[in-house]
Amino acid sequence: MAFRRVLRASVPQSRLQAVGKEVAERYGESLESIESLEADNWLSVPCVVNERWFVKVIAGQHTLVHGLLTTGRNIGAFSSGTEGFFEHFSTPLEMAEHELESTRRMRELGVEAPEPLEAFEHDGLGVLVLEYLPSFRTLEEVSEAQLETLTPDLFENLSRMHAAGIAHGDLRAENVLVAPKDGEETLYFIDATRVDDDAIEDAKAYDIACALASLAPLVGAADAVAAAADYYSPEELLSARNFLDFVNLRPDHDFDAAQVKGVIEKTAT
Repeated sequence: MAFRRVLRASVPQSRLQAVGKEVAERYGESLESIESLEADNWLSVPCVVNERWFVKVIAGQHTLVHGLLTTGRNIGAFSSGTEGFFEHFSTPLEMAEHELESTRRMRELGVEAPEPLEAFEHDGLGVLVLEYLPSFRTLEEVSEAQLETLTPDLFENLSRMHAAGIAHGDLRAENVLVAPKDGEETLYFIDATRVDDDAIEDAKAYDIACALASLAPLVGAADAVAAAADYYSPEELLSARNFLDFVNLRPDHDFDAAQVKGVIEKTAT
């Protein structure tokens, strides 16, 4: 926990206020409020400006932490029998611009994500402005009945991204939000990271493994793998199996890797 506190960067309130003022002025308003959100986020300081815009403020230390995490993930990928495919960012602005573009690409495919508005630099900080979802829950907070519907939806959206050559790269329960849209509970994908476009097959297998790791504790390994099998071939599921031990080492996943492996092997054969 102490290590996490060291890694998690903060931005002084005065600089956050200045960013909030800049965001509001860009949309013809004055700054009325800026609220920092409580989040287990090492890569930005998330805020809400004027209760209208979701803003990620990215400092130089966030870029450094991303580089450290990227190195660790690539070592994990090597341990899974493949070359590393995670890529780092050089500057806070580059991080903001990448997420803006990734979010736009997802929405173009029909995958729901908060509307991306703009990315810019302010006083050395990267600033990403997105649509604010005032009412949302994570996958861990929805009912079992809702998960029965949302689990296939997750794999449908993920397979749509993969078919277009896009990988999420950081799929976990906290990065899949559930929010109302047109009277229905809808999945919104956030926080995609950068992966090597030439390694999309490995990145796809890693995404599937992360999705199974997130869902298995919620719906059970059998139901999670069955939902994935509706959209991925046995060969693709077996490729995902190779990443499960690596995914299980991450502090943001807690699941029975051996059980998920066993269900994949039974399903694939």
